[in-house]
Amino acid sequence: MKSTFTTKLLRPATPGNDDSWAFLILPKTASDTLPRRGRTTVMGTLNGHPFQATLEPDGQLSHWLRVHKELREAASACIGEVVTVEISPIEAEPEPPLPDELQKALAASAAAKATWEDTTTIARLDWIHWIESAKQAKTRKQRLESACEMLAAGKRRVCCFDQSGHYSKSLSAPQAAE
Repeated sequence: MKSTFTTKLLRPATPGNDDSWAFLILPKTASDTLPRRGRTTVMGTLNGHPFQATLEPDGQLSHWLRVHKELREAASACIGEVVTVEISPIEAEPEPPLPDELQKALAASAAAKATWEDTTTIARLDWIHWIESAKQAKTRKQRLESACEMLAAGKRRVCCFDQSGHYSKSLSAPQAAE
């Protein structure tokens, strides 16, 4: 199902080492047409320019989109302006890129790797998201270790992880600069 909406392109208050990106928050009505509240990949257009991207959950049962400089420039979209966005979910979620530390951990455990390879793409996306959503390096390391232990024990899905961030408030859209 295709959703078309307008929204403001925002500058993040804390962009990290790369201050060239912007973001937008999807209206809840657009998010409601998507297949899941967690990370989900869409095809779409920004001011008519095509893109494919993975939306992040905003903790409010909606999603947000990181807009890289290249997409902004191709779409003639300036930060602070209202842009027109059209999105639709892709037919099959693409395989998520494997973080280096997870790749190394799976290589060190044949049992964990076997379960990993036997899970669905969505389950792998959720495992990665659970690990990456840790705000502190210590927590991320603990989650990585726990993930490998659970996978080695045959556990195919991460439990107790709210992919939307709504109930745990662990995920949110960036804060916009004033």
